[in-house]
Amino acid sequence: MQYHLDRVSTGDPAISQPSGAIHGATDAVDVLIVGCGPAGLTLAAQLAQFPDISTRIFESKSGPLEIGQADGIACRSVEMFEAFGFAEKVLKEAYWVNEVAFWRPNENGTGLRRADRIQDVEDDLSEMPHVILSQARVHDFYLEIMRNSASRLEPDYSRELIDLTTDPGADYPTTATFRGPNGETEIIRARYVVGCDGARSKVRKAMGHDLKGEAARQLWGVMDILAITDFPDIRLKAAIQSADQGSILIIPREGGYLVRLYIELDTLQGDERAADRGVTSEMLIAKAGDILAPYTLDVKEVAWWSAYEIGQRVCDAFDDVPDTERSFRTPRVFIAGDACHTHSPKAGQGMNVSMADTFNLGWKLAAVLRKQAAPSLLHTYSEERCAKAKELIDFDRDMARLFSVKPKNEIEAEQFQSYFKKHGRYTAGVETRYDPSLITASDEFQHLAAGMKVGMRFHSAPVVRLGDGKPMELGHTIKADGRWRLIAFAGAGDNGQSGGRIASLCHYLEQDPRSPVTKYTPSGSNIDAVIDVRAVFQSSHREIALEALPHLLLPAKGRYGLLDYEKAFCPNHKSGPDIFDQRGIDRQSGAIVIVRPDQFIAKIQPLEDHSGLERYFDEFMIST
Repeated sequence: MQYHLDRVSTGDPAISQPSGAIHGATDAVDVLIVGCGPAGLTLAAQLAQFPDISTRIFESKSGPLEIGQADGIACRSVEMFEAFGFAEKVLKEAYWVNEVAFWRPNENGTGLRRADRIQDVEDDLSEMPHVILSQARVHDFYLEIMRNSASRLEPDYSRELIDLTTDPGADYPTTATFRGPNGETEIIRARYVVGCDGARSKVRKAMGHDLKGEAARQLWGVMDILAITDFPDIRLKAAIQSADQGSILIIPREGGYLVRLYIELDTLQGDERAADRGVTSEMLIAKAGDILAPYTLDVKEVAWWSAYEIGQRVCDAFDDVPDTERSFRTPRVFIAGDACHTHSPKAGQGMNVSMADTFNLGWKLAAVLRKQAAPSLLHTYSEERCAKAKELIDFDRDMARLFSVKPKNEIEAEQFQSYFKKHGRYTAGVETRYDPSLITASDEFQHLAAGMKVGMRFHSAPVVRLGDGKPMELGHTIKADGRWRLIAFAGAGDNGQSGGRIASLCHYLEQDPRSPVTKYTPSGSNIDAVIDVRAVFQSSHREIALEALPHLLLPAKGRYGLLDYEKAFCPNHKSGPDIFDQRGIDRQSGAIVIVRPDQFIAKIQPLEDHSGLERYFDEFMIST
């Protein structure tokens, strides 16, 4: 964490100085967010980092969420939390899913036996674990980020959206009408509107989109309980398939005592809905006891419970532009999270995918509003996230089906377990890969960094920071601040000395008017304000002369021209394979890895391919 750049600050460095542009109850804003769920708060926390962007977020409920339905947090989401600065708080409070147990009937068809117990997340999948924490606490952390930002962003609660219209020719094209807590109306004009208002989204309805798909007609119950049991794996994530009573998924909760049970109930018939069954918490307790038999379950308290039917639905597009008009019209209204895709909670993807939606959208909105990128960039949101949502629907359908199937023999019983193992990378959130597009290049130079897949998230690895010898994760330098990262991995023998390829690259980036750094950095801004250049060398940090590094890796910043000593890194030889071996970086040639503001790899290319850098950024960036 860097601070004290322009002045010596006291107090909590996480609390930014007020910008002077604190966003109060203005009726004309750059971005209007509807809904304070995980998607809405992720977007609000991202946009709050830019005091020059006016943002308001409205929520129909009367206040912040107190008890959350979602609780599973994938490894990829914790990586994202690190970018926002609150991963440590999540990891301190959360239950860590270290292992998973699989239970099924004994060979004679009676009772239960543990069929297997496996590691939940494979080695080197992520530096972050899979954890369980109440959605309400995740909301709390986002709200804290918003309050501490320079813009001091706070939600407006008890505001129900009653109308949304668009006038493409206006400076603020969208007009939203809300009903307040006392029945009064409030009209907000916005340049962009993002509907994060759930499965019954009014923003989606105003856009004319529908969630398409079918329910699986399978009824499930869920409850958070304090209980006494002799079931031995109550503090492990456990998938239990009984012989004839159904299935249970056990998810231990944070705090050491609370546990969540997902309980299979009966199949719905005809037009029957979950509410028609009159499910009660007592019914769920009794059903859980039947499935766990001969083990006992003595429930002392039910903190929360619900009944739901499994369904998988998704919209055809996540913005308001018909496909036939994309060549001449840019989006003004977007939907994210449950507003555009719904699925079962079995794989724990709901909150995670919703947050990924708006982490994808937030930096794009910021870049367009700050006139760093062309509005055409906004088309990539629906293009990228709609495709990923459809993949999720297919995966979730298979997962839900296998979880509910009544195995006829040992081979069928092992299918779910095999599927779970096979798709562990997917449920961890690290398998998302964006297709080639305006902002995702081809894999022409993938061989230069085989373990850094173009279109996938930047896979972190341990390094040592050259300036102070600090061991750290390289991925943790990529913060949710809207900046691009250009990470240069040095070839053999290159320690940043004059005449080497790293020095030549840095000289080009800093001095050549055609370079993306000089072309797209606003006059008077720090050299890393838009594109943050960093380098990783192959030598030990004790073998490199810091003072010999090119200026771009020791940039003078702020009003005093203080040097930034946090741009250069070396392998960490104490923690196994170094980053070059671990991520398949070509030791002879080195490579440039371009990383998007949402931590996804946009392009890999040779160090000396300066024109390749220019062509890539010139496609969508706007010069100053």
